[in-house]
Amino acid sequence: MTKRMHAHLGAVLTLVALTTVSLHAQVYTELYNFNWHAEGANPMAPALLAQGQDGNLYSTLQTQLFGEGSVYGWSVSGGSLSEIYGFLGPDGIAPQSGLSLGIDGNFYGTTETGGTYGYGSVFKITPGGGLTSLYSFANGNDGAYPWAPPIQAPDGNIYGATYNGTNQGRAYKITPAGVFTMIAVLPSKTQAPFILGGDGNLYGTTPYGGTYNRGTVFQLTTKGKLKIVYSFTAESPSGPVMQAADGKLYGTTPWGGTNGQGLIYSMTTVGGSYKVLHNFSNIEGSNSTAGLVQGSDKFLYGVAEAGGANGQGSLFKVNTTGTSFSVLYAFQTAFGDTPMSTPVLHTNGIIYGTTFHGGPISSGYGTLYSFDAGLKPFASLVIIWSGKVGTHVGIIGQGFSSATGVKFGTGPGTFTVISDNYMIATAAAGATTGPVTVLEPSGNLVTRQTFKVLPTITSFSPSSGPIGTSVVITGLSLSQTSAVSFGSVKTTFTVNSDTQVTAVVPAGAITSKPKITTKGGVVTAATKFTVE
Repeated sequence: MTKRMHAHLGAVLTLVALTTVSLHAQVYTELYNFNWHAEGANPMAPALLAQGQDGNLYSTLQTQLFGEGSVYGWSVSGGSLSEIYGFLGPDGIAPQSGLSLGIDGNFYGTTETGGTYGYGSVFKITPGGGLTSLYSFANGNDGAYPWAPPIQAPDGNIYGATYNGTNQGRAYKITPAGVFTMIAVLPSKTQAPFILGGDGNLYGTTPYGGTYNRGTVFQLTTKGKLKIVYSFTAESPSGPVMQAADGKLYGTTPWGGTNGQGLIYSMTTVGGSYKVLHNFSNIEGSNSTAGLVQGSDKFLYGVAEAGGANGQGSLFKVNTTGTSFSVLYAFQTAFGDTPMSTPVLHTNGIIYGTTFHGGPISSGYGTLYSFDAGLKPFASLVIIWSGKVGTHVGIIGQGFSSATGVKFGTGPGTFTVISDNYMIATAAAGATTGPVTVLEPSGNLVTRQTFKVLPTITSFSPSSGPIGTSVVITGLSLSQTSAVSFGSVKTTFTVNSDTQVTAVVPAGAITSKPKITTKGGVVTAATKFTVE
């Protein structure tokens, strides 16, 4: 049984002993038992854990003896938990969203109710506990009862969704200046947070709506244009989707499937090609309301809220083809049960999560746990996943104090270490599209995301000529050029260097702007080439 020191509200609560359960060298550790009398209790979906720039984990708890919920931080290296903010009502009630990390190192979250009008709020909070209320919902066209935390996009705005009771959910945007805009009406209410796709669009799920009113996976632009990627025909999703390294979306449903216990699915973002990867049986787990994470082994990891060997939930992994599935741990009340929230994969390679219930019989208010699946440490880009040479990006990880270099794809980058867990890296001339690699003596860390280096065209010569003219195009990040066109007509080309491409004016070309396509994106010249 775990032991800990109880402290006053707002003080640090320290774990004295750990409870671990080992399975084939894969270790489940009960890190902390939540205390309703102190920091709060019973984290329920989505209750997302967010890794901060300091390497620690942050999230929310919905209930509390002397308050209306809290924000807490877990010291990964020190093994201690601190309440950093306690809600009292006017600033929000029941913050069951969890948190998401912003570009500046602050976190964003929501409260289900409370706020100025009693219908929930959006807030920003610093790692030190400085809270700023950004918006209070009024149950009008703006929506109500936000369950999911908003996320920040590269444009600096934050985007989120409301649950909205029995009505359809709303998608909203809040600018850095605090201006709120409802940007879309969703197919139905939803508790699932958005994710930011590699294409720059937002993706989410709804449990209802769509062609068959069984739920949807949808795509949403930051301008508010909504597109249904897939309409479910039988089962319906509850948790979010995640985008794996192959670009596909993956998720779970809490029910449906061959055995009626839910399933794991994949789909493409273009065309919505849907595939069932695995149908849960009750002994494996059931009622998965959480999302998935992908490890360095390319397997997907997740939790089921119920079922399993002890009937109290399970932690599992599955490959992206669905041909390999295994249960890694069966939850049990003594060490935490009923996992509702999506686990997070820390950059140290360890999986962390929470349970809604369980822990010592004297409390039973849920637990914080870790699971060591033997995954490799890695680095992660913070929100900015594309940009031209000179773009600064934040990277979270560990061991940065001893870093010796950074590579963007196969090309160079520069970096400034802010702390052992956070650095600012800059794409240098010659950078290519690909993962970002942090070079460290103990082993290089590679980002799970691909950074797209956007090309530029500075000039071309000559500026006019007949069909068949060789045109020298100069710029930056041109080494990965895959196509050149004059207007809509593609042509043959030669990559001379990262700063130069030579193309031939093709038959059928008209006076138009030369265009270059690379792995990082498309760039069009500022002026036209005149076909004589």
